[in-house]
Order: sequence, then C-alpha cells, then structure tokens
Amino acid sequence: MGRPSRLGDEDRSDYGRALDEVIASPEIRLLLERSGVPGGRLRVRGLAAVARTTSAADAEYRRYAALRRRARGGRQDAGVSPLSGPGDQERPGAGVLAVLGVLTPVLAAVAAATFLLLGYGLRLAEALPALAGTLVGVGWCSLVVAAVTALVSVVALYRTAAKQSADGTASSPERSPAVEDAREAWLAALRDRGIRPFLLQQLTEAAPPPGPGDGHGSRFSSPAFAGPDFSGPDFSGPGFEGSGFRGSGRPAPDGSEPRR
Repeated sequence: MGRPSRLGDEDRSDYGRALDEVIASPEIRLLLERSGVPGGRLRVRGLAAVARTTSAADAEYRRYAALRRRARGGRQDAGVSPLSGPGDQERPGAGVLAVLGVLTPVLAAVAAATFLLLGYGLRLAEALPALAGTLVGVGWCSLVVAAVTALVSVVALYRTAAKQSADGTASSPERSPAVEDAREAWLAALRDRGIRPFLLQQLTEAAPPPGPGDGHGSRFSSPAFAGPDFSGPDFSGPGFEGSGFRGSGRPAPDGSEPRR
C-alpha cells in the first residue's frame, strides 16, 4: 500500500467542518460531559492528528482528488502549489513587470515635477533661458510618460482582476455530480473511520478512573447494623460484672451461682 496522500490546503476547511460535525454528535457530546474534557481541547487534538485521521479515508480522498484534477483539465491542485503564489505568478518575469508597472508612473511623475520646477524657476529668474526651456520640455515629456504608464498599469490591474474572477467562476463547474459524490464519500469515510474512532479513543483515555467507593458500598455498611434502633450490648453497665451477667438468672461460666 502506498504512502497516504497529503491533505491539500483547500481541503482543510472540509476537514475542520467534518471534525466539528463529529464533535457535535450526541455520542461525543455525552462522552465529553462524562469525561470533563473541554470541546475546544478535543478539537485541537483532532486538528493536530490530521495525518492520522485522514489516512483511514485515503482511498476515498485519492479518488476525489483525481476526479477534481480531471475536472480542472489536469492542472495541479491549489492545495499543493508553492507558497510563493498560485498559478501565473510563478512565470518568469511576472514579478519584474509588476514592479515596473508600479514604479514607472511614480518615478516619471517625480521627474516631471522636478524638471518643471527647475525650468520655470529659471524662467522666472531670467537666467539661462536655453537650459530653462530644455528643462520645461523634459518635464512635460516626463509628465506624459507618467500619465501613459499609469493608464497602462490601471488597465493591466483591471485585466488581472478580471482574469482571477473568471478563474474563480470557471472553477465552479468542477463541482460536478461525480466530484460532489466523491467528496461526500470521502467526508463520510473520514468521519466514520478516521475522526470518530480517534475522538472516542481520546475520550476513553481522558476519562477519570473510578474512585475506591464508586459503585461499591462499605463492607460494614449494612442498613441492619447502621440503623438508629440498633445498639450493641452494654458491657459497661451495672448489669455486667466480672464474667457473669448480674440479675440475668443464668449461671456464670465458672458454674457459680449469680449474685442477687
């Protein structure tokens, strides 16, 4: 048998909901009350044992993941993608273009403001008119570049958002009846064969041992001897002296007559 499949990040929410359903079941709630274990602590244990509980439904999960991947056209599941970003963000040059799209309008606007201030300042001072005209021209060109690059960045950002929205809407057909049936079969197997046995084991181990007097009465606690109407013979009263019973009319153990 192969190594159990690693649960994808997008399936952890389903795992959490299945865990909450099992904890909320009457059987587990009753055991929680008897054992005194907080429900939150039990949930933390269930989340920490995800590798152990999901292995019991590994076959159903493999089938569900295969059908989902087939519905996506063979693309890799989002749950196993690198942490640096999904999909198109991993293409070479995509990050550089994004940085240039943000920095170019800003730098062009700063340059335009600088050149225009210097150019018009020289014109007002009536100094170096040739240099002042050049600076003003360069400033207006930089301002045009800033406006154009800002417009291009806004359009690119809009297209990226539209593409992500289209990808999100396109992923909904993946919830075909076959994929949904496989998902429900995996969740049912996960609850019945993985999560519930684990929680029952945890609650059984956490149950306090019975006390020494729980369910067992004292050896000398019979009601016949503990009632208020019962009292032992009075060996210290005036009717008892020595080895005979005074006034009892019975001979003492040594054969002498009882004293009157």
